[in-house]
Amino acid sequence: MSASELPQITDDDMHRMMAAAQPYTVVVFHRGPHYRDEGARAIIWEHGRRNFALRAAGKLAVVCPIPDESELAGIGVFAANLAETEALMADDPAVQAGVLVSEAHAGRSFAGDALPAWG
Repeated sequence: MSASELPQITDDDMHRMMAAAQPYTVVVFHRGPHYRDEGARAIIWEHGRRNFALRAAGKLAVVCPIPDESELAGIGVFAANLAETEALMADDPAVQAGVLVSEAHAGRSFAGDALPAWG
């Protein structure tokens, strides 16, 4: 899509939208030192189960596993502050086992944003 095909956004639009931004926490998961150990798949399964529970509780807004061959394992966007998210990650079974390493960052985004359905 070329720049001329994009909607025009004014400075007033920018100020209005930026004022509506809310705090979220972005977690980047990397493959940990025990990612390839025997039993790691079962631990990741329980990590996934916990992610579904966090989604159902309204704490994990977006979960995005990365299934490629890189050291990046996934990304999550949490509807929680940095301290609360770090505490949630400390209780994650895959993080506790060293199968995944989590890196949390305070961020801002817009309530109501969603991943579009496609395909």
